[in-house]
Amino acid sequence: MNSHLAGKKVLITGASSGIGMYLAIHIAREGGTPILAARSVNRLKIITQQVQDRFDVPCYWYEADLSNDAAWKDVVDRICFEHGPLDALINNAGMAVFDYVSEAKWQDIDRMLGVNVKSLIRTTHQLLPHFLNRKQGHIVNIASQAGKIATPKSAVYSASKHAVIGFTNALRMEVEKDGVYVTSVNLGPVRTNFFKEADPSGGYEQAVDKMMLDPNNVAYTVVKHLFTERREINLPAWMDSGSKVYQLAPTLMEKALKRQFSKK
Repeated sequence: MNSHLAGKKVLITGASSGIGMYLAIHIAREGGTPILAARSVNRLKIITQQVQDRFDVPCYWYEADLSNDAAWKDVVDRICFEHGPLDALINNAGMAVFDYVSEAKWQDIDRMLGVNVKSLIRTTHQLLPHFLNRKQGHIVNIASQAGKIATPKSAVYSASKHAVIGFTNALRMEVEKDGVYVTSVNLGPVRTNFFKEADPSGGYEQAVDKMMLDPNNVAYTVVKHLFTERREINLPAWMDSGSKVYQLAPTLMEKALKRQFSKK
């Protein structure tokens, strides 16, 4: 197979559904080797079997709770021991609970920061020496347009994604001289199970239904840009334009879009 992904080993977190599942499929389609990590063992087994049967490439899965730092570190160590140096890391795992800060539960806040920020930095920190030693590799961090435009009831989630974007931008500058690519993927709402936990009422998902991104298309776009020097992937394009206007005139945007911002 003449593909830039042929034989490449790619670790995908949050790989049991949604974007993570489609990332595995598109990587395998291009001859790559997906290495999947998530909590749902049953889902991981099904995806792994389907990928192997359909594309005739190796695919591996690991049960992992990324909110448990010590346990996740051990899983990453095991992955490195069993597979040797990896070629790419896609930090896809993420979660949210939409609430006003005054009404939020601390355990929800702690878990959001643990999964969205700490585990992402943990995985990157653990694998980065392998990439630097080989003078190659690609780190892709799935962030969010919420990291650029904050809205009510998403203060902690927005803060976590703002942290991801900041971390990604700084890391990119640190390692570009060493041949390692770093990309931030900033997404609007995606049609996945994400909102079942973020907003169990279903109100927000219904409100943004017409603008939701297809996870299959998102994954295809990310995989297409693997091992290329891409600073950011912003989807949808119109939302990226809105975030740029927001940076120039935040007060005006907040007043003009107050109703839309408060749909959660």
